[in-house]
Amino acid sequence: MRELAFVKGHGARNDFVLFTDPDGRVELSDAEVAAVCDRRAGIGADGVLRAVRDADGQWFMDYRNADGSVAEMCGNGLRVFLRYLAAEGLVHAEQVTVGTRAGQRTGSFLPDGRIAVTMGAVGIGADRPEVRIGERCWSGIPADVGNPHLVSVVADEAELDSLDLSTPPDVVPGRFPQGVNAEFVVPLRPGHVRMRVHERGSGETEACGTGVVAVAVAVGGATAGGAPVRVTTPGGDLEVHVRPDGEAVLTGPAVLVARGVLDLEVIG
Repeated sequence: MRELAFVKGHGARNDFVLFTDPDGRVELSDAEVAAVCDRRAGIGADGVLRAVRDADGQWFMDYRNADGSVAEMCGNGLRVFLRYLAAEGLVHAEQVTVGTRAGQRTGSFLPDGRIAVTMGAVGIGADRPEVRIGERCWSGIPADVGNPHLVSVVADEAELDSLDLSTPPDVVPGRFPQGVNAEFVVPLRPGHVRMRVHERGSGETEACGTGVVAVAVAVGGATAGGAPVRVTTPGGDLEVHVRPDGEAVLTGPAVLVARGVLDLEVIG
């Protein structure tokens, strides 16, 4: 029997299954990851986070989307990953640096219970690719947060609520060969925007940390050394500020809700 001890957690209702594999011995197949994330036949999650040691002994966040595909970065997942490491007694400092496929990221455990994580500098593309859902189309703003995003501003909250994000929006063929996370945004007031997102490999999620950062910088007015921007997602509010050096910082909740043991022979 192949058994795997796991913890379930979420950040603004963006949820994950986490497990520890310090020596990198547990390699889940794409099908097994998808089975774990299945909300009826599995545990149910937007992705799987594996805690593995890198060559230097540092904890590395190995993130897989709900369909088993590999992702470079996940902002909500990063906060939950840090909460998990602390709860398991694997880290003890108030500030912890871990490895990700997008590079080194540092999290700070705040007195109010939230976690603030560095997200790197956000790159904004010069082109404005068309984004389509059915017969409707918008001009998208490309944003690189260690993974690719395309941010589109819609007319109002009614239009935002009406969007069908169950399938990936159509974008220019070949522009994003590895797929793209698509955010749709309504500015509410200065320093506050509302968004929904379709995450590549996971579908619509209730929050996307890297997407929140992309939105805050692309259309929310987050600038180096400026005031924080509040981003409202279906899963709750998150905060983004950009340090004077250009590093974006994402702040929000990270909650562990359950732990158990998976029978991979049954679930897979």
